[in-house]
Amino acid sequence: MNLFAQIRSLVLTAVEEMQKEGSLPEGLNLAPITVEPPRDPLHGDMATNAAMVLAKPAGQKPRDIADALVAKLASDDRITTAEVAGPGFINLRLDGAVWQDVTKAVLDQGAEYGRSDMGAGQKVNVEYVSANPTGPLHVGHTRGAVFGDALASLLQFAGYDVTREYYINDGGAQVDVLARSVYLRYLEAHGRDVEFADGTYPGDYLVPVGEALKNMVGDEYVDQPEDVWLEKVRTFATDQMMDLIREDLARLNVTMDHFFSEKSLYGTGRIEAAIDDLKGKGLIYRGTLEPPKGKLPEDWEPREQTLFKSTDYGDDVDRPIMKSDGSWTYFAPDIAYHYDKLTRGFDALIDVFGADHGGYVKRMKAAVAALSEAKVPVDIKLCQLVKLYKNGEPFKMSKRAGTFVTLRDVVDEVGSDVTRFVMLTRKNDAPLDFDFEKVQEQSKDNPVFYVQYAHARVHSVLRKAKEAGIDVSIPTLAAADLSNLSHEAEVNVAKKLAEWPRLAEIAARTHEPHRVAFYLYELASDFHSLWNRGNDEVSLRFLQDGDAATSQAKIALAQAVAVVISAGLGILGVKPAEEMR
Repeated sequence: MNLFAQIRSLVLTAVEEMQKEGSLPEGLNLAPITVEPPRDPLHGDMATNAAMVLAKPAGQKPRDIADALVAKLASDDRITTAEVAGPGFINLRLDGAVWQDVTKAVLDQGAEYGRSDMGAGQKVNVEYVSANPTGPLHVGHTRGAVFGDALASLLQFAGYDVTREYYINDGGAQVDVLARSVYLRYLEAHGRDVEFADGTYPGDYLVPVGEALKNMVGDEYVDQPEDVWLEKVRTFATDQMMDLIREDLARLNVTMDHFFSEKSLYGTGRIEAAIDDLKGKGLIYRGTLEPPKGKLPEDWEPREQTLFKSTDYGDDVDRPIMKSDGSWTYFAPDIAYHYDKLTRGFDALIDVFGADHGGYVKRMKAAVAALSEAKVPVDIKLCQLVKLYKNGEPFKMSKRAGTFVTLRDVVDEVGSDVTRFVMLTRKNDAPLDFDFEKVQEQSKDNPVFYVQYAHARVHSVLRKAKEAGIDVSIPTLAAADLSNLSHEAEVNVAKKLAEWPRLAEIAARTHEPHRVAFYLYELASDFHSLWNRGNDEVSLRFLQDGDAATSQAKIALAQAVAVVISAGLGILGVKPAEEMR
């Protein structure tokens, strides 16, 4: 049940009737018509812009259209008043029975309430994390992992067929550095004194990897030249790091559907196939780029390169795909990787990158547009930095990692649920402060606690009701007489429940899972407000002494809140709490 969609359908029907009557012209674009909560709740329950968006194409005054629409909308039993405001907005107030029906719909539909078929089964590839396999995941990867995973769940909730994917960056020089670093730990495991030069990875996390290599090959690689062991150690080390990364993701309750190796693109003709596709479209050429911005002409040494004509698809400059020595640039395998996604039949692609990839967005979008002939959209989401604090001070770096705070540090400190929720309390492109003390506070200022507390309070009511012998099974609550749920505080909760299906669709359409976290906080706030008012007004308490029927009606509303909170937390990857400790 999407109440906002139902009322929008009512508005569209009224517009179509006006077209049939001749008071509005045929052929109008009705897509811009919206029905949404008004900015000021005092103005009504819902508002529509129908008259405003139809006026210009219809060649009429907005208020004239609005007056005619109001007359038609007011005839519907669900509408108690329909009023024209300002230049032509229409404010609607709904009958109280509508909000009671929302509560019943939540209980009837359960976890399905709010789900939609908006995605119509379209195949979407969500690539996220994709960290270099050179060490444990750090806090920046944590935010990307949570965002990508929640977005994937949100899209599934909205009816998309989603594949969660991790791109293993195992084709570059950094993996050679990893192999050399592991080799040093391998020598160390044999009792040798080693020194980590600049550019190697000194973190303690490689100690067990060196030990494992020793256990596997003994002293076979000791004192051997690099060409004997580099490739084998490289493969071994990458596998070990990916096992570590999988363990890190598991701690965060993130499970990927597919891991794709960059290395698999080299020497297999897959890069060449992607570039040939672009060549066939006349988008690969030999040329010389202009000097980079900020460079004086005398500092610039022009050289002919193999370039992709990315400016044809909105990029600022054309991009090199091959170096002067004939080897591929970093961009070439990325083109091939996205070409592979397209050949797998995805209808849309989403890439979740770190903040340092901002300069990569336009070129990647250009490549996908060129390869798919602009038929497959790609949305690239950048996750900004996370600043960690403890006791008001910046959190110190991890000794285990050597240079950064790891995902494990964060999860071990506060748990997966808190970590995931807090990472979604800001939009992905906004910086986020993560204070280890504040995220564990039991106060309204801590959104994690506030939402979990609302869910736990509902279960507290259910336990007390059962102790009092009141039947609180879902079928019984759904069949309860809800007509006495008419107090403003109760109606406000029901109104917020009605927003959930609309909110879930908007969040999925905009690829913004943080909207779910914000909504859950607002729903929890309305529920806590109702609870607190019950401290002073006995008639608002969920358990009414000696009146099982009224208690069941009020508990039905509370149970509906728990259903929606549970669904929202499920999208965020957070387990709802049944009691607070």
